[in-house]
Amino acid sequence: MDDHHPDLILRGAPVGFAAPAGCHTLTVTEVHHYTDRLFRFRVTRPASFRFRSGEFVMIGLPNADRPVMRAYSIASPAWDDTLEFYSIKVPDGPLTQHLQQIRAGDTVLMRQKATGTLVLDALKPGKRLWMLSTGTGIAPFASLIRDPDTYDRFEQVILMHGCREVAELAYGAEITHATRHDPLVGELAHDRLRLVSSATREDYPVRKRVTDLITSGDIYSMLDVPPISAQDDRVMICGSMDMLGDCKAICLNHGLEEGANNRPAEFVIEKAFVT
Repeated sequence: MDDHHPDLILRGAPVGFAAPAGCHTLTVTEVHHYTDRLFRFRVTRPASFRFRSGEFVMIGLPNADRPVMRAYSIASPAWDDTLEFYSIKVPDGPLTQHLQQIRAGDTVLMRQKATGTLVLDALKPGKRLWMLSTGTGIAPFASLIRDPDTYDRFEQVILMHGCREVAELAYGAEITHATRHDPLVGELAHDRLRLVSSATREDYPVRKRVTDLITSGDIYSMLDVPPISAQDDRVMICGSMDMLGDCKAICLNHGLEEGANNRPAEFVIEKAFVT
């Protein structure tokens, strides 16, 4: 058997390969495909697994002695009893060409330790939290907007999500709606969570890049908030490589300093993967 045969990773338990040391073996409980490029899936959560909302883990499939592992942000909040992930489909991707074929009952591997910079502990206290994302970069924010601690620390939470096509915005709208109606955080999020979705290649009410909305000042008029400042605003960024660079420049130009787990500041970037 070889790791290029897709049947090895489908239809339930691992076939012919033991789970690597340091990995959890998880069962897929739900899969939903949004477009031919995007899907989400949920898996069982080990009782011993702990993480902070916004962190990522390494995910793989039991299809080789040394399976391909890739970084995936956990899209569910730290209190959830299952784990959710939001993924792009890459036709020839070493992992995603197989991962996109999973269905309920199949097996996924996950390394035991979560990590990442998109955590509340890496930011100083502030008034507004900006979450800037493109594509599947919204995944860590899907976790954070459903965490009560986010609303304990910030008066306003602004989630910006930019995609090329309108259909790719569905996940962001779905999780925002679910958050506002969630029994745990719905009351907190209802009037304080703002979603700004934008499409760049199709007609849509907002047809600008996330970065252009900020640099033009349009976002401030849309939301009736003052320009980003180091005094009141904190920023989290996750998306494509170009987007990361542009957003970092915006933050620096507004006087914000980049933070880390051991040195909280005004903005943080997730560099472990690029969408």
